[in-house]
Amino acid sequence: MPQQPAPFTYPDVGATAGEFPAGYDHFRLRLRIGSGRALFDHAAEQILAYRMQRGTGIFQHATTPTAQPGTELTVRLALGPIGVNAPCRVVYVLDDPNRRGFAYGTLPGHPESGEELFAVEYDPADDSVHGIIAAFSNPGTWYTRLGAPIVRLIQRWFARRYIETLRPR
Repeated sequence: MPQQPAPFTYPDVGATAGEFPAGYDHFRLRLRIGSGRALFDHAAEQILAYRMQRGTGIFQHATTPTAQPGTELTVRLALGPIGVNAPCRVVYVLDDPNRRGFAYGTLPGHPESGEELFAVEYDPADDSVHGIIAAFSNPGTWYTRLGAPIVRLIQRWFARRYIETLRPR
């Protein structure tokens, strides 16, 4: 009998695709990374290949080479030698003409409980390309509850670093 996948650690699975649910810390960051359809297409490919996680040094492994619904991946959140593995599962993939990316949700063992969206948007009106990070979450462990204000600052710092991985070099 096949083993059932671990359940998500929050009830609002898929909510980053619309209105964020009440009762969580909400976070959205949208930064311009450049312009042009070619940059948009390239950034979209990079996001789906976990470039944001790889580029910030937290990527551990994924069950597929690119994000797909159901893909399980693990990131490692560390401060020096102290770290924790944070398991996640891809909830959905965005594949719209002007918006691409994916969202993952937390699984048991993740220090947070919630969902995060990694995306890129193209605005045909002015040819601009923006990186987007959006999340809702709550502390999932005693230590993230205890350090909640610092955890939120770290989350916002990482969001900027994620988007920086998409900027043309």
